[in-house]
Amino acid sequence: MRKIGLAILGICLSVSIASAQNKDSLAIASAPKHTLDKIAAVVGNNIILQSDIELSYANYLAQGGTPNQDIKCQILHGLLAQKILAQQAIIDSIEVKDDEVDNEVDRRMRTMTQRAGGQDRLEQFLGRSIIQYKDEIRPDIKEALVADKMKAKITEKLNVTPQDVENYYNKIPKDSLPTFNKEVEVGEIVFQPKLNNDEKSFYRQKAEGLRTRVKNGEDFGTLARLYSQDPGSAPDGGDLGFADRNSYVKDFAAWAFKLKAGEISPVFETDFGFHFLQVIERRGEQVHVRHILIVPAITQASLNRSKAKADSVYSDLMTNAKINFSSAAAFYSDDKETKFNGGMMLNAEDVQNRSTIIPSDKLDPQIALVIDTMKVGGYSKPQLFTDNGGKKNYKILYLKSVTDAHKANLAQDFPKLKDAALNDKTNRTVSQWFEKKRKETYIKIDPEFNICADLIGWATPPVPVQANATK
Repeated sequence: MRKIGLAILGICLSVSIASAQNKDSLAIASAPKHTLDKIAAVVGNNIILQSDIELSYANYLAQGGTPNQDIKCQILHGLLAQKILAQQAIIDSIEVKDDEVDNEVDRRMRTMTQRAGGQDRLEQFLGRSIIQYKDEIRPDIKEALVADKMKAKITEKLNVTPQDVENYYNKIPKDSLPTFNKEVEVGEIVFQPKLNNDEKSFYRQKAEGLRTRVKNGEDFGTLARLYSQDPGSAPDGGDLGFADRNSYVKDFAAWAFKLKAGEISPVFETDFGFHFLQVIERRGEQVHVRHILIVPAITQASLNRSKAKADSVYSDLMTNAKINFSSAAAFYSDDKETKFNGGMMLNAEDVQNRSTIIPSDKLDPQIALVIDTMKVGGYSKPQLFTDNGGKKNYKILYLKSVTDAHKANLAQDFPKLKDAALNDKTNRTVSQWFEKKRKETYIKIDPEFNICADLIGWATPPVPVQANATK
């Protein structure tokens, strides 16, 4: 029997779908105009419509996916799993709160809008308004979140012992052991150029001018689309959707939760630049706001000041034995993610474990080029770096350790092998759970999906017709 793995299950939990308002006959925008909706599958007392699959596929394309009809097989596979999980969640009294659903809907819509190149283009692609689409996908996103919680419950008590890890490692054929690339531990002290009050005044005045235009009656959304420098919200007229207090930096949250609906804040400054915001609606501990952001441009003078500070710290590190890298990072670095971690960078693919061991091919190429010339325990002279957003800063790098490329072994790679062993155990547990629940659940799949290899064995076998016994 074909078993479901976490990779396929992830599709149903990460790709939102749109439920149909009319279950009998519905023409959908992304399908041919002459095609009426139909039932693609039945799972227990629930149905999956062809429009569920088509709209999920449209969502996949809107998020940058490559056209591929096999994705529809994967979507249906994931939706079958989602229905089974959601049905079990009802039995186990697992629920999600409305604000969790609202947050997920808003997050996905912001992502889709950004990738589509604006709200108008996304609405054209979907064939419906954003408001209509959000109403359509909300029930199914709720179901996906419930299913996600159910899956978490299935695996919440799983763990692996050192013996489990050793057993897992010993079962891997020696000629199939993975090869790990060169890995490094790298620290950084970051010196961000900072504008003085005179240099900032131009940008504050620009924000003040836009706020005055809004107060005088000009449309907030139009001005945000034209002038706001927040790439995530500007295409939506500055709209940030509903979010809780923890979603924003301190000063932004203070104004967002202080004002009443319709009120506009004064211009205020955060690490991002100068903002002003308008509260649209407050719903319990959630607030719906829109804002305009003006980002100050870094001047050469501010860069020069940043370099001078970096040179001074580098000199102290090289000549003063009482100053170590960790304390210097905590005191001087402007990077909030690393300064309280002894200056050490975290592996972006293993942030949960706060691993500082980073494959060299995953480093910023600018950083990799510098540390390639360094010795373990050494510091780099301050150098100018440019991040993906175009921001410039000076950095002092510290190379703490280097592990050359090698075949996996328990001595060097126990943490990685532990993660792999736990992932393997999790996959097997989820597969076994689905194998049992699938056999207990009535499942019918439209013959159109007989070509899907992943769905073989999922449909409930037909009951044989018994011939009447004759005396």
